[in-house]
Amino acid sequence: MLEKVFESLYYKVFVNIVQKRASTLVYVELYSKKGIVQNVLEEFDTLTPNDKMIEFIESFIKESPYYYIAVLDMSHVQGALPTCDKKQLPYYEDLSAAESKCYNKKWTYYTLKAELYEIEKTYKSFGVDFVFSPFVLLANFFKDKITQKLALYALVQDSFVSIAVFEESKLLFGEHLDLQTSEDAEDILLSEDIDEDLDIDFEDDGIDLENLDVEEANESLEDFGDIEDLDSLEDIDEFSENKDIEEELLESDTSLEESNEGEFNEDYQRFSLIQTSIAHYYKDERYESKFIENIYIADTIGVSSDLKRYLEEEMFLNVYIRQTDITAEVCELTKEELGI
Repeated sequence: MLEKVFESLYYKVFVNIVQKRASTLVYVELYSKKGIVQNVLEEFDTLTPNDKMIEFIESFIKESPYYYIAVLDMSHVQGALPTCDKKQLPYYEDLSAAESKCYNKKWTYYTLKAELYEIEKTYKSFGVDFVFSPFVLLANFFKDKITQKLALYALVQDSFVSIAVFEESKLLFGEHLDLQTSEDAEDILLSEDIDEDLDIDFEDDGIDLENLDVEEANESLEDFGDIEDLDSLEDIDEFSENKDIEEELLESDTSLEESNEGEFNEDYQRFSLIQTSIAHYYKDERYESKFIENIYIADTIGVSSDLKRYLEEEMFLNVYIRQTDITAEVCELTKEELGI
């Protein structure tokens, strides 16, 4: 009871970090029982915390003992698999060099251990409480859609495209693709040489790096059986009937900007990655492949109209695009994690 009273005297401070190709976004939100008190978004021209970024973050977290720092997982080697059964997971992927977590007792997401260690080292100056998978963000952002009929979902960032196929909340396929190298995460995972292994605590949808300990790595590699399933999320609300498909299509058309040459090239690369990923889904016998008609895109960067056109004209897909404030979405995951 006393702790609750003490907690009510301070704001909760949420610091949310998302790396872009050559810069870092930091979104800070001050939160009270009445809601958001203040929010600030800054972009820093660095991929690692410099003095300016550290000073910015510390100016907020020093004001309250209740602060939480979350990072969106930008690891090259990560993915999502359509089961939580530890006996079935090796059928889809060798996870001996990765850390994995079951989502909502339905599907699994994973990240290479060495890359999680790099995240911990990068932000050691102020620490990290949660590392959130882009697949979890994608599922949360489209929670009004994934409960329905089969569709493909894509989280589009400037350097990565995360692909997931859902049908009635069941994940059928997931793939994380690098725009720069266009290499399959699966191939990298199998060939990666791990020098450092970690004992990492997962917290529901995110990874808790607070207790990360490199010295206990060997024990963590021996048995992944101690990783517990996620608690069930609250029931997902039904999609509002006030917004029909035609309305979403119209919004997709009007929200896209005209492309310049650079955008044209990159959006064609994104189209090629999505096309290749769909081919993997159809051809790989490990996955329950079904015909895809609709694709929902979470657009974090402002893609050009070319991407939509490629998908419609070359693959005959119905394309729906939603603009996404990715740092705010990471903040929402933190609040959900904390039951706020």
